[in-house]
Amino acid sequence: MKKGLLYLFLILLGWVMMYPLIWLLMGAFKTNNEIISGTSLLPSQFSLDGFVNGWTIGSQYSFTLFFTNTFAMVIPVVLFTVFSSSIVAYGFSRFDFPMRRVLFSAMISSMLLPNAVIIIPRYILFNNLEWINTYKPFTIPALLAGYPFFIFLMVQFIRGIPRELDEASKIDGCNSFMIFIKILLPLTKPALFSAAIFQFVWTWNDFMNVLIYISSVRKYTVALALRMTIDISSGVKWNEIMAMSVLVIIPPALLFFCAQNYFVEGVTTTGLKS
Repeated sequence: MKKGLLYLFLILLGWVMMYPLIWLLMGAFKTNNEIISGTSLLPSQFSLDGFVNGWTIGSQYSFTLFFTNTFAMVIPVVLFTVFSSSIVAYGFSRFDFPMRRVLFSAMISSMLLPNAVIIIPRYILFNNLEWINTYKPFTIPALLAGYPFFIFLMVQFIRGIPRELDEASKIDGCNSFMIFIKILLPLTKPALFSAAIFQFVWTWNDFMNVLIYISSVRKYTVALALRMTIDISSGVKWNEIMAMSVLVIIPPALLFFCAQNYFVEGVTTTGLKS
């Protein structure tokens, strides 16, 4: 009896959490008038007008450009983040060098700074470097390990890998670089996938930073494009906005479901299982 009530509660809770997404999906296939005046969850007649008309958003640019821009920004950021964070984490977790603890503490403390504190000095710095209205404010910090959260994530994971593997590899003739490439990287695959998923979703959904650093509509990402669909029309066409929102959700959702096994393992473990 208790088990049945528990399942019923979980089903109801899941429905409550999934209802906004279901409503968004169903609204994408409705007409604008039906969304405004109707109360039914299911559309009275399925229509693809929201996808067809929403793709062009009534301007000289279409979502083809905005999706291309987003992938052009997100993919390098994800690859650079995984590459640079893993190297820095390897150095912190496996090497002893002067001021290692101080530098690691400084890196951790930088995670405590709210974005509102650093956004102005970062903008001034990027403006002096003439990076405004480019994707360099996103890609260059990722290449230089500018995301301490992912460094900390990988440091904790690498520390859980026995050092005996490093010593055995040295006996076989591997240097530090080969140990990192051939031994540690394959074992840290769950942490790498977790960092990639987090960074992909965060960068894909980023609105504030893109709004600050990108001024040209031609370089807008999908996050800004969705907001622009409300600004450019006197009467908001909610079916088009919902249709484009559904398409925007698909890439990060597909990435998560394809890599969820690695993601769960990377979050729940800190190294090799005994």
